[in-house]
Amino acid sequence: MGMTMAEKIIAAAAGQKEVKAGEIHTVEVDRLMSNDGTTHLTIDLYHKKLKNPRIADTKKLVWIVDHNVPSDSPKTAASQKKMRDFAREHGIDFYEGQGVCHQIMMERYVRPGELIFGADSHTCAYGALGAFGTGVGCTDYLYAMVTGTSWLLVPETIRFRLTGKLSKGVYARDLILTIIGKIGANGANYKAMEFTGDGMKSLTMSDRIAICNLCVEAGAKTALMEVDDIAMEYLSERGRTPKQLFSSDPDAVFAQEYTIDLASIRPIVAKPHFVDNVCDARECAGIPIDEAFLGSCNNGRLEDLRVGAALLKGRRVHPLVRFLVVPASNEIYQAALKEGLIQTFMEAGAIVMNANCSVCWGSCQGVVGENEVLISTGTRNFKGRAGHPDAKVYLASAATVTASAIKGEIATADML
Repeated sequence: MGMTMAEKIIAAAAGQKEVKAGEIHTVEVDRLMSNDGTTHLTIDLYHKKLKNPRIADTKKLVWIVDHNVPSDSPKTAASQKKMRDFAREHGIDFYEGQGVCHQIMMERYVRPGELIFGADSHTCAYGALGAFGTGVGCTDYLYAMVTGTSWLLVPETIRFRLTGKLSKGVYARDLILTIIGKIGANGANYKAMEFTGDGMKSLTMSDRIAICNLCVEAGAKTALMEVDDIAMEYLSERGRTPKQLFSSDPDAVFAQEYTIDLASIRPIVAKPHFVDNVCDARECAGIPIDEAFLGSCNNGRLEDLRVGAALLKGRRVHPLVRFLVVPASNEIYQAALKEGLIQTFMEAGAIVMNANCSVCWGSCQGVVGENEVLISTGTRNFKGRAGHPDAKVYLASAATVTASAIKGEIATADML
């Protein structure tokens, strides 16, 4: 019987010819990413719980400070210093103030066929390059860091066959929110979500990252896309080659299969307080907002900034709205500067921030107050995610967020 992409990557990492969903295997991890959200806890465990602390291979580790940049308190500063000092002592690749962890990983590290653990739930974004990326907690991260190995329960796979092309004014963000709304926040619990079909040809790398990144909001263990010419060009531009190329066998077994016509997708909004609480964006039209956020590992790339800047050209941010624009990495920031996008945002009254998690993380920049309304391209809209627990967070595409910032109320681009 054939294997899925997820099964093939795990089989390779486990040194097995074949694995099946439901089996547990010991695997060698190709790379380990951690950020300032929890790395200080891992360091404490390393020093306090291990009899003979060691790192199996420092070349596999990438540590990134991105959640609170610059630090928002003495406590945060202390935890980041702990991370900074440990990385320097052990020769770990370390980034600070250069962007969101997943964007940096995609720009500089991820290779097709790799098995990557990240101490952050949105590590599944790496599937856009055909890598098995999955989020883990501190103890699993520490074990893999010390031994170079871990264990994995082989997940079942849900396949999404994409056909057609997204309509003008509709984006990959609308597609993945539609899918999450369709299958539910638990619809892919501990499963791999695999995307395939002719519709993939119309999706850019930015689109693909956005789709894979949010799959964890449906409970997915990972997300995967077969590597094609678009992905190979992205790799080549960055001087990388695949570890190994995988695709699902024709006779592979899938837990479920869906066919989605991209032309049927419409602008979507996820209403408070769950990502699967979705509706047609027009159903939320007219709801007054206090703040808008364009950024995050999901929608802070150059293509998203272009969409926002194009809508703002010749217009102004509503006087009662705070519009925070946050590029996902310094590479993106510099490209946006060269294209004049940053100038457009600033001239329109937006607040442009340094590359970091910002409002999506909701603990430093752009925190919203009691009963305030935020519309965001961030990853989550749970209670308290972006500040006060009585605030309301709506999730939408870069176009809908920008249009809302201009109107002062939730709106789609065609309402301007």
